[in-house]
Amino acid sequence: MPLSHIELRRANRHNLATLRESPLAEISGALGDLGTLLPLMIALAVQGSINLDSTLVFTGLYNVMTGVVFGVPLPTQPMKSIASAAISGRGDPDPSSVAGAGILVGLAVLLMSATGFLRRATRLVPIPVVKGIQLGAGLSLITSAGSSLLAHLNWASPTLDNRLWALSVWLLLLATQTKPRFPSALYVFGAGLVFSFLFISTSGDGGVFLPGLNLWSPHIVSLPGFLRYRDSAISMAVGQLPLTTLNSIIAVSALSADLLPQQPAPSVTALGLSIAVMNLTGTWLGCMPSCLGSGGLAASVRFGARSGASMILLGLFKLVLGLFFGNTLVDLLAHFPKSFLGVMVLAAGLELAKIGTEVNRGASDLWEEAQGQGGDGEGSASLLRRIRRELSEKERDERRTVMLMTTAGILAFKNDAVGFAAGMLCSGCYRLADRMSTWRLSRSGRLETTPLLS
Repeated sequence: MPLSHIELRRANRHNLATLRESPLAEISGALGDLGTLLPLMIALAVQGSINLDSTLVFTGLYNVMTGVVFGVPLPTQPMKSIASAAISGRGDPDPSSVAGAGILVGLAVLLMSATGFLRRATRLVPIPVVKGIQLGAGLSLITSAGSSLLAHLNWASPTLDNRLWALSVWLLLLATQTKPRFPSALYVFGAGLVFSFLFISTSGDGGVFLPGLNLWSPHIVSLPGFLRYRDSAISMAVGQLPLTTLNSIIAVSALSADLLPQQPAPSVTALGLSIAVMNLTGTWLGCMPSCLGSGGLAASVRFGARSGASMILLGLFKLVLGLFFGNTLVDLLAHFPKSFLGVMVLAAGLELAKIGTEVNRGASDLWEEAQGQGGDGEGSASLLRRIRRELSEKERDERRTVMLMTTAGILAFKNDAVGFAAGMLCSGCYRLADRMSTWRLSRSGRLETTPLLS
């Protein structure tokens, strides 16, 4: 990681101080992204596309790594495009195909990071496009919570997972929304585990089991399988790469600066290298292809996390589960109440969407450095201070339109790359119109002055 020892020490002093100040809030924030992680991870594990034990071990290590290096709560998430392709059958669900897709994305991101492409690309992407990606990701989480987790629930049955429980959790979040460090996710997760235990214990289903001791025994994914399923792996990797580049790298760096301005935001190069490391290591042993995500960061902050300590705690917890319980956890996690998960995903989506809509208020490109006096009198020191640039009504309308165009592309086509292209095209058209207007004015001015000069 391109970070100095001074930066690492500063990040971990912040981790330790924050953990001492609000330990329950950090634990709660660590669990905030479970609504995104559990459904995809369990679905992949149940169909045999990944090894749950290796996934828990390696994602635990990744959590510790990001917590120590960045000092901000960046959860490790499944690569959603690869996961959805494998689950839906659009890609081959074989472990070699899924692992191969993750490795290909890791290689591509490593190349873009090492060559500086990501850093240059970030400077070319307008902030309204980034905000549109964040808003699109937030609204996608909200619709996903409704369609896949909450829509199929009944009002009162089954007893341990229904809409009444979802409403109760939602009311809890509403009642504590003015207390951002209240550990709501910790209580929701604890209650969900109790409900899951009760369901398995009383179901009478002989094919469903409670967790038991099962030491991790790593197995390398079949190497010949990489060649056998190469077409499927390439197809899934191509679908995932734009999502990783835009939502896991560019949008995460910008969102971290917005949500946690007191901490240095991770650079796109550092984020890219971390994602490359994730997918060039654990995938060989059956770990799910992994990335970071703006939705996960928003979820962790929404549920109380303010430092990398939350991720370190989560990583250690995952390590223990993966090393000592592993695949025996599948049934317990598979029966975690959808009513609880759905509301957590919904809350995370709202938090991310809220940040995305702030394109004309608080966006990073609106702040400028200005010279100011550090004290009274003529001899006072001249200091740099940050002031917010005021926008004209035309600029506000253009920025809002670019953001909404990006979001519309994401939602209409369910593809971040399409939304990104739509937003960039819209922004480019505005810039071209401005240049044409300036050219016409300058040309008109020259024509008016020509008779005088002659």
